[in-house]
Amino acid sequence: MTTTRQPAISATGLRKSFGDQQVLAGIDLNVAAGSIFSLLGPNGAGKTTTVQILSTLVAADGGDVRVAGHDLAHEPAAVRAAIGVTGQYSAVDDVLTGEENLVLMGDLLHLGRHTARHRATELLERFDLVDAAKKRAGAYSGGMRRRLDLAMSLVGSPSVVFLDEPTTGLDPRSRRNMWQIIRELAAGGVTVFLTTQYLEEADQLSDLVAVLDHGQLVAEGSPAELKRLVPGGHVLLEFADSAQLDAAARALGPALRDDEALSLQVPSDGSVGAIKALFDRFDDEAITVDNFAVHTPDLDDVFFALTGQPHTDKVAPP
Repeated sequence: MTTTRQPAISATGLRKSFGDQQVLAGIDLNVAAGSIFSLLGPNGAGKTTTVQILSTLVAADGGDVRVAGHDLAHEPAAVRAAIGVTGQYSAVDDVLTGEENLVLMGDLLHLGRHTARHRATELLERFDLVDAAKKRAGAYSGGMRRRLDLAMSLVGSPSVVFLDEPTTGLDPRSRRNMWQIIRELAAGGVTVFLTTQYLEEADQLSDLVAVLDHGQLVAEGSPAELKRLVPGGHVLLEFADSAQLDAAARALGPALRDDEALSLQVPSDGSVGAIKALFDRFDDEAITVDNFAVHTPDLDDVFFALTGQPHTDKVAPP
């Protein structure tokens, strides 16, 4: 007998308006347990509102939602006990030390003093904050504060973690350190629901990406699947001599040819099947390719194609 694994987050027909402004127009979500899910969208698309609803901070106007196996409308306390939340703005108390912040969170979760201190020690080690444990959080760097903020959301050992733009404002090294922490969370079975303004971040981390625009999901899939939705992908083929270039041009038909570089640019979605078919054809024609490279649209191209506006934060600033 086989059993179907329950998703960590599921939503059907999720709706929310603020006055006359409709923010979510009946979206559906399905996030697998232990995966990293990224929600992208322009400013004002409803990303933060979605996180606030799923984490019980804001009530939905309609829709059926389950988080960590619990009905959001009827079991909000059970949902809160199963999740951790790191918002856009730090929840760290600058007056307290890093250790005191974590112990305080343990006290708020009613873990008991001994358990709270033990959990704080574990998280300080896990997030490389042992040396700063006795320092006031107000003296922490941006990266240290963000690590402490995330550590605080994990005090209760949640099975689902919501991260609302967790790396905004971090330098490249701190951002990549945070990426590694997120990967380790998912590897340990924690489900990560991520919103981000950095498309590279979604591309690097996500198992599944959804694009939200004007309150509706306009696309959903793996980063590779979304890139294949956008035209412009191609394979660049390079040849050792003009004879091989001529033979390839005759075999392939229409292609962008560069005689000086001895290359052909062939439209392709970059999938494994398409590449295999291309090289099978070369084998049949006894054509030798000296070098090749696959170029596919990036998530910035996807974002522009789906929302009608460029995403200016594709690459994090140095």
